Formats: sequence, C-alpha cells, structure tokens
Amino acid sequence: MTTPAEDHAAPAPPRRAALLTGLALTAGTLAAGAGAGCSAPRATHSHQPTTPPAAPSAPAATATRQAAALAPAPRRYPAQPPEITHGPRTHPSRVALTFHGQGDPAVAKALLGEAERAGARVTVLAVGTWLDEHPDLARRVLDGGHDLGNHTLSHVDINAMTAAEAAAEIRGCADRLKRLTGSIGTWFRPSRSPRASPLVQRLARDAGYPHTLSYDVDSLDYTSPGAAAVARKVLAEVRPGSVVSLHFGYAGTVAALPALLHELDRRGLGAVTTTELLS
Repeated sequence: MTTPAEDHAAPAPPRRAALLTGLALTAGTLAAGAGAGCSAPRATHSHQPTTPPAAPSAPAATATRQAAALAPAPRRYPAQPPEITHGPRTHPSRVALTFHGQGDPAVAKALLGEAERAGARVTVLAVGTWLDEHPDLARRVLDGGHDLGNHTLSHVDINAMTAAEAAAEIRGCADRLKRLTGSIGTWFRPSRSPRASPLVQRLARDAGYPHTLSYDVDSLDYTSPGAAAVARKVLAEVRPGSVVSLHFGYAGTVAALPALLHELDRRGLGAVTTTELLS
C-alpha cells in the first residue's frame, strides 16, 4: 500500500494557519505521550495499611445494572443490504465517522473529547482484547452519545478463518460488550478486511447482528501520513451519507479531527452516529 504523501499547500489564511499550528502541537504532544507510556515508572506501593473500599449499596448496584441495560442493541434496517457501506444519499447533511477501537486509551479519550467539543457523534468498533485491557472505555463511548460496536475479539483476518474460529472471534467480543454495557453493541465490522465474506456475514447474523458495517471512504490514517493528509483524503471523497473508516491509536488522526469537522460543518455535513445516519 502506498502511503499518501503530504502536499505543500499554499499559505493558509491567518485563522486557518493558527488552527493547523494548534493541530500540529496536539499531534506532537500526543505522540510524545504515547512513546512515554511504555517506559513510565510504576507507582510505588505504600506500606501503610489501607481500608478496603466499601461494597456498593444495593440501590447503587441496581442503578448500575439499569444503566447497562440501556445500552442500545443491534437494529434491522429493511431498506439496507446485509452489508452496509453507506447511508442514504438523499439526506444532504449527514455522514458517519467510524473508528476501529484499539490502541493507546489516552489517544482514544482525546479523540472522543475533540469530537464532543465540536458537537459530533461517532461510531466506535471495539476490539475485544482492547476492552479487556481498558474496560472503562466501553461506557466512556456510550456516555458520550456515540455508537459502540464489535470489531472481533483479537483483530485477526476473520475472512481467512474457519467457521468455528470466526464465530469465536465475533462472539468473544460480543460477550465482552454484553458484560460491560448490557448489549452486544449496535454494529459488527469484520477485522483485517473492509468487507465481510458471506460466511462471516452469516455468522454475524447468528450472533445477533442483522448487518455487517463496511465503509465507502478509507482515510488511510493507519499509514500515519500526517494530520493534513488524513483530512485531505477524507474530504476529497466524502459525500452525503458516507461512512468513513478511521482509527484510534494514531495521534495524527486526533490532530486531523478539528479541521476535518470544521470543513464538514462548512459543507453542511454533520458527523452523526451510524444509527442516526440510517434513521
């Protein structure tokens, strides 16, 4: 795959230049933080006795279960095909930004924060092993008003697996989502491929997902081309109803998001969840 090269753009207007300068600083800060995360010293443990935390009261436990039960479940869209690549082109003002949920949780939280500051809602397709490591992020996504879905248990080439192996990948992530949120998630997206094979589509339906979710715009952000290239690639291809593929775990994606959302808004395209796009 050829990595998109960044072009030398003409000088931007002062407001635009200030925005892009801020984005570059954001990318540098996040990249530095991601690099330091692996070598950060462990906190030392105090030798003073500590009091075990009190068990949650019955009303608190009940409230937690009720909140989890409110997590939305998959829906069937009779007008849509088994594999969805985009929403209706007839609605002129909506697109869906979808994110493969994996990588540094600090970058994920920064990205969600950037989206929410702009009034945008996104769709997160989480990898099951990532949820094992960062279980709080499942509720963080939902509490921000975003869609949460299934991107397999361990992010392997699911189309190349046997039926039993692929089913275990789908159900493994679904089980984790169910335990953390009360729902298997609103969407399933295959891993290591933009499209699901007929077998994987059938296994996803068997697991409770009426549709598999693909996309019609690939940002190529996982090639780390830089924030400007990510925004430029998306903006060159996005149309009303588009479903855009992006990733957590890349500082350049976070840095691209403010300018990307600003330009989508200028074009009259609001970033909504995939559920909202199809509703």
